[in-house]
Amino acid sequence: MIPYGRQSISEEDIAAVVGVLKSEFLTQGPAIPRFEKALTDWCGAKHGIAMSNGTATLHCAAKAMGLGHGDYLWTAPITFVASANAGRYCGAKVDFVDVDPGTILMCPERLAEKLVTAEKEGRLPKVVVPVHFAGQSCDMPRIHALGQKYGFRILEDAAHALGGSHQDEKIGNCRWSDAASHSFHPVKIITSGEGGMITTNDDELAWRIATLRTHGITRDAGRMVGDSHGPWYYEQLELGFNYRMTDLQAALGASQMTRLEAFAKRRREIADMHDQALAGLPLRPLARDPAGISGWHLYMIRLNLSEIRSTRREVFESLRAQGIGVNVHYIPVHLQPDYQKLGFQAGMFPEAERYYQECITLPMFPAMRDEDVVWVKTALTHALNL
Repeated sequence: MIPYGRQSISEEDIAAVVGVLKSEFLTQGPAIPRFEKALTDWCGAKHGIAMSNGTATLHCAAKAMGLGHGDYLWTAPITFVASANAGRYCGAKVDFVDVDPGTILMCPERLAEKLVTAEKEGRLPKVVVPVHFAGQSCDMPRIHALGQKYGFRILEDAAHALGGSHQDEKIGNCRWSDAASHSFHPVKIITSGEGGMITTNDDELAWRIATLRTHGITRDAGRMVGDSHGPWYYEQLELGFNYRMTDLQAALGASQMTRLEAFAKRRREIADMHDQALAGLPLRPLARDPAGISGWHLYMIRLNLSEIRSTRREVFESLRAQGIGVNVHYIPVHLQPDYQKLGFQAGMFPEAERYYQECITLPMFPAMRDEDVVWVKTALTHALNL
């Protein structure tokens, strides 16, 4: 079976992890700052704070931005639940902004309209989390301008997008945001097994995120409330978390960074081949924004259901039966039972719901062969009963 995504592990990656196993540090050693530097150098951001997973980065960053009880976090309904859950972990309320019908990214027009209403009702968001869905950047200059006008902070969910850019700015450099969250799950652009990182250009925000990552503890005498009692001394300044990355993960991540450009190039090639192979079939890929270059974490299609004799489920199951490991990304968060307990209902975000009814995720990973793309088209043509 061709999976929808898969990690690419080299002998150099294996050697990097083995090197850590043979060293004196398995957890908080030199591999972590090396990985942080490799990623921030590539993105062009000032700070990188590595963590145990991408969800941890969203949680810590939102909390460090001051999100708390009574505040609002807004994000897109088409995302993994972590983007929204980060707000709830901080005790905040969550709301959603519907997506653009072509790109399935947070729609700036819907965001602007919602902000006008929220200002009148006294419920403006403290943090907005634009999701760079499938690898393509949201329209960050427009979202940034709205942030300046309405006073919210911006946390990019860039879990899909490392290797991409927007208006010649690399995703993750935080040109138009306070911070960006990255994920290194095995199906992402690069992997550290599990893992995540926050990039930011804000010195104080970086310090607070790094402190929250390690139980809210500091060993910096200049940050302590009391006097230091000796070289062993530390202080817990606030309630933090154990969200640290290990050296084993960081060594793998740093090694993978040496191939980021090659991974991104191959993903772009596969996306172009999918576009060409599927042209003329009763379906459509996500729209491409000419102002950016996608990181191409995922390749989605939307079925033109009125033009075919099969349901989405029938097409999906046929593809799986033919060895194509398709998936669906994502079930709109507001339709999850736990969110419906909060008052969200079907019909509230119609573009997200229309997309969900039609979407299928096709295989996309650097080790895919050209003939695999042909296999996907052949299987899809059969599944569509054409």
